[in-house]
Amino acid sequence: MNRLQRLFLPLLALLMFTATSGWTQDTAVEEPLIIDFNERFLPVVARHGMVVGPEQLAGEIGSRIMQQGGNVVDAAVATGFALAVTYPRAGNLGGGGFMLIHLAEGNRQVFIDYREVAPAAASRDMFLGEDGKEDLMREYFSLQASGVPGTVAGLLHALETYGSMSREQILAPAIALAEEGIPVSFALSYELDTQGKRLRQDPESLRLFFKADGSPYEIGDRWRQPDLARTLRQISRHGADAFYRGDIAQRIVAAMESGNGLITMKDLADYRAIERPPLRGRFREFEIVSAPPPSSGGVHIVQILNMLESDDLAGMGHNSAAYLHLLAESMKLAYADRSQYMGDPDFTDLPVAQLIDKDYAARLRKLIDPAKATPSTTIRPGQALLPESKDTTHYSVADEKGNMVSNTYTLNASFGSAIAVPGTGMLLNNEMGDFAARPGQPNLFGLVQGETNSIAGGKRPLSSMSPTIVFRDGKPWLATGSPGGSRIITTVLQTLLNAMAFDMNVATSGISARIHHQWLPDEILAESGISPDTVRLLEQMGHKVELGGRTIGRTQSIMMEDGWLLGATDTRRPQGWVAGY
Repeated sequence: MNRLQRLFLPLLALLMFTATSGWTQDTAVEEPLIIDFNERFLPVVARHGMVVGPEQLAGEIGSRIMQQGGNVVDAAVATGFALAVTYPRAGNLGGGGFMLIHLAEGNRQVFIDYREVAPAAASRDMFLGEDGKEDLMREYFSLQASGVPGTVAGLLHALETYGSMSREQILAPAIALAEEGIPVSFALSYELDTQGKRLRQDPESLRLFFKADGSPYEIGDRWRQPDLARTLRQISRHGADAFYRGDIAQRIVAAMESGNGLITMKDLADYRAIERPPLRGRFREFEIVSAPPPSSGGVHIVQILNMLESDDLAGMGHNSAAYLHLLAESMKLAYADRSQYMGDPDFTDLPVAQLIDKDYAARLRKLIDPAKATPSTTIRPGQALLPESKDTTHYSVADEKGNMVSNTYTLNASFGSAIAVPGTGMLLNNEMGDFAARPGQPNLFGLVQGETNSIAGGKRPLSSMSPTIVFRDGKPWLATGSPGGSRIITTVLQTLLNAMAFDMNVATSGISARIHHQWLPDEILAESGISPDTVRLLEQMGHKVELGGRTIGRTQSIMMEDGWLLGATDTRRPQGWVAGY
């Protein structure tokens, strides 16, 4: 696509759509989903500011904050707090995440790690029974499943350091939504219905998410959250101290003490959000800036891009058998390395520089047979190395000045542990399940992890969250990210490749059919948009292909082209929204 076509595309889209994306509401249905992956979608266009996220009300709040004079960080923080009200399956106060910021002034990038932390009393074998087997219910759906939450500290650190508005201004919209109530959408109704059995097992969650008689809210009902409004108001008035040292902290600890939880007042008071150097790499003329450890996302996105950089990917054809074979084999090698070398960098020296080194990638590339799949059982972590939640949510924010925010945060599983803290309106995370409860054995997402990610007090669990910003010719070009547990890395990877190697617009980059391979189990997960003929060719190469079933990831992306902001919400799930002006 030439520069004239790139300029024409936003003008055409502007005629077809308003600056908000009501169109996505009509085209989106819940997983599992049948999409016409051959359809070429157009992005939504705005000139001055844009928020792309999983839910309409929160996205519009972020957009209005910018219209009122706030910057992209103000908008991102307001959106994050609002999602705690409107998107309870993953928006949160009781979870954690990563925020990547590009500041046009000074041309610098900031990465904020507000990942949850294991309580001091956590121990290596805490989720193993006397028989040595993993107790999954305790690991994922008990009070012991919760790490010390980081969301409030992370969002407030971003606001106080890089924002321009007050806490009161930023939190007021979320407080109003919680107090006045929100209309129950199809998506919210569906999510509460699918997780209703778990939520009903906790008396406080039952009280919060269902009517007084225990019946579900219907589409169109108004759902009010007065306890959450009270919690947000305390944060607005007293900042992080309200959550980590004040009344909210006391309520969290009281809940923990009532059910053998581990989080103490000291754990909460000791929590800190951390700024870390972002992970950097290059793919042809593009610079990739992404999440460093304790996320494995940036490392393995860059590692796989390095392996593919010299191949004529466009010549192979998008989603051809040749391309998908090369992609899957590269994924196997990267996920094998993930199993041994990734964890909390504050506890272990990680070979990040070696893993993203282009010479290492070249040696790995030589291990790939262009015509035959390599069995995962023969792939060892680091075999060419020189010596040395699934339910998450993402949103992206950008403005006309070139500032960008890519933020991913999570409770881990959908609705976290499904346990709410009485009197707060807040669900707890189950991020302790992201540690390796049994090093060398697969976790809930089938990922095999090593001693580097074993449980220890004060440690941050390994994550796949991959908020990413791509620069082209030195200018911010694309911000994206995704939920999806172990599939986040491959989702973001393919979105980037679609844009960089196949010249797709931001909407088509996110909607195109995807695959996933994570080394073990040795199979390719393929969305239904992958051609059956292509699947047969992959099987002839020796791949086991699992076709259809659940979708892979859900991106929220913004691209900057010729002064325009082009936004797209992935239609794999309902309710996504592009808010711009």
